[in-house]
Amino acid sequence: QVQLVESGGELVQAGGSLRLSCAASERTFTALHMGWFRQAPGKEREFVAAISWTGGTTLYAESVKGRFTISRDNAKNVEYLQMNSLKPEDTAVYYCVAGGWGTDPTRFSYWGQGTQVTVAS
Repeated sequence: QVQLVESGGELVQAGGSLRLSCAASERTFTALHMGWFRQAPGKEREFVAAISWTGGTTLYAESVKGRFTISRDNAKNVEYLQMNSLKPEDTAVYYCVAGGWGTDPTRFSYWGQGTQVTVAS
């Protein structure tokens, strides 16, 4: 059973940057595709980005393309989401996911507990 623990969420001003991290509990993490979803109050869970197990393929939501970068360090069992040029509409709970691929949240087997990102205008 893979456990995922996110960190790095906080309050930031619009235009600022944050880097989220996701630490996985198992070495099997290195064989799993991973990603990030987010959920704002009153809204459905939304795909943000995904990265293949090798790190060679990435996928982004149009709303974050060019501003966010997903990456991973398999030697450390850690995934990252670098978020630049943050906007108030990026405010949400961000979830680290693993064990799936694509934009459909039901395709991912493992979920972290979430970390809150708040962007003030």
